[in-house]
Amino acid sequence: MLRIRQIKLPINHTQDELKVKISKKLKIKETDIQNFQINKQSIDARDKTNLMYVYEIDATIKNENQILKKHLNDVTKTPNETYHLPKPGDKILNNQIIIVGSGPAGLFAGYILAKAGYKPLIIERGEDIDSRVKTVEKFWETGSLNPNSNVQFGAGGAGTFSDGKLNTTVKDKSNRNKEVLRTFVKHGAPNDILYLNKPHIGTDLLRDVIKNMINEIINMGGEIKYQTCLTNIITKDNKLTQIEVNSKEIIPCENLILALGHSSRDTFEMLLKQGLNITPKPFAVGIRIQHPQFLIDFNQYGGNHLSLPPASYKLTYQTSKKRGVYSFCMCPGGYVVNASSEENKLAINGMSNHNRDSENANSAIIVTISPEDYGNNPLDGITFQRNLEKKAYEIGKGNIPVQLFKDFVQNTPSKNFNSINPIFKGKYTLTNIRDIFPRYINEALIEGIQNFDKKIKGFASDDAILAAVESRTSSPIKIQRDENFTSNIKGIYPCGEGAGYSGGITTSAIDGIKVAEAIIKTYKPY
Repeated sequence: MLRIRQIKLPINHTQDELKVKISKKLKIKETDIQNFQINKQSIDARDKTNLMYVYEIDATIKNENQILKKHLNDVTKTPNETYHLPKPGDKILNNQIIIVGSGPAGLFAGYILAKAGYKPLIIERGEDIDSRVKTVEKFWETGSLNPNSNVQFGAGGAGTFSDGKLNTTVKDKSNRNKEVLRTFVKHGAPNDILYLNKPHIGTDLLRDVIKNMINEIINMGGEIKYQTCLTNIITKDNKLTQIEVNSKEIIPCENLILALGHSSRDTFEMLLKQGLNITPKPFAVGIRIQHPQFLIDFNQYGGNHLSLPPASYKLTYQTSKKRGVYSFCMCPGGYVVNASSEENKLAINGMSNHNRDSENANSAIIVTISPEDYGNNPLDGITFQRNLEKKAYEIGKGNIPVQLFKDFVQNTPSKNFNSINPIFKGKYTLTNIRDIFPRYINEALIEGIQNFDKKIKGFASDDAILAAVESRTSSPIKIQRDENFTSNIKGIYPCGEGAGYSGGITTSAIDGIKVAEAIIKTYKPY
């Protein structure tokens, strides 16, 4: 099989035209192409009058070796991208491996371990998918929060109520990234995530994918216990021996994967108290901005975009005071959602369904924050986040605080919406969200958004809708681990976004696989 790069065709091309293009690139007859499949697909929109799809194709061709001898540009032999489980070690497992959290890191750690015969137990403080969806929808309707089952906690983790974005810049020679995507497709995700440049599943489809993965983990001998919160760890001679769940049940445990989400603040406090090595790290906070999706489409594609998917963007800027401002978790055709997980505190996030068919685009616009801004004690970043969320809850009177960009600049509360219809999951209140942030964040947001208007015309429009507070962009802490993925307490494996080692669904899943591999290399199956 040959891999052929840089095949460009107009966006309205046919499958036959793609085959013709392949044959011309290889300088062969069409009949010499036995079959082909797309390995990558992206959009080249630099020339708005001539939008193009750019392909990387894997094709089975007659006389492939002869073609390779021609040394054609952008043509190579297709590499073997199969993922292989590592060889098991020889140490005996005395107790079941326990994974804390069923987000992407915990889910994939559990899946790989179960596939290798280790029969892990996943404990999840929140509810199963179906119960969780009902709980979250009730919260959006009534404001009645369940602190253990919400947009942050429950089966699938925070990613369950997101856009399901799977793009990553991580280069992984072991093909873990490919394995993550193939596993998602096996369990119900669209096949196009295997080749799209910016793949996504969408929260509506992702829920079924997670259910299917959990069911397969169970079928392979694993277990999952919902509404089961890690409340203590018990050690002897700096080695883990037991864990406590729900403040009452003791479970023998010598290998614990901490696949905590970035919102597991009470668990971080407990772990620090018990001597786990936790350090502060930079993160970012800010607002979420809404524009009409057609505005983004027109800016990114020009007028010729009706047959293309809703457009996205990625924006970065450094302010005059050398502080970074950037877009994050951009959701084409999405919703801004109340993503709170603590009483009397309010946090937001973005979410899209697979079709991305709401009329607005939204994205977090966030400002970089470092320990110099909030303090060098391990949990000072959490305190910083909580203070912002408390102010957001207070000025929104329990609802999402919302303001038009013009009023944000002028530091005056908004009274009504204008040309853009607000799209939220959860109740909202028009107010002055500048009252939430310190001055340096407000100034950075204004400067950044006005700069982004130079790249996307209309981005800084008076009517753009801002909401606050976007405070859970990444974990504010890092749980230190060594080259064997273990913490300073032996038997504890920090993993994923909450532990500070990933950001987003795919990188978290990859980290979960890496930790599972480390355990497999050490122990025999349970």
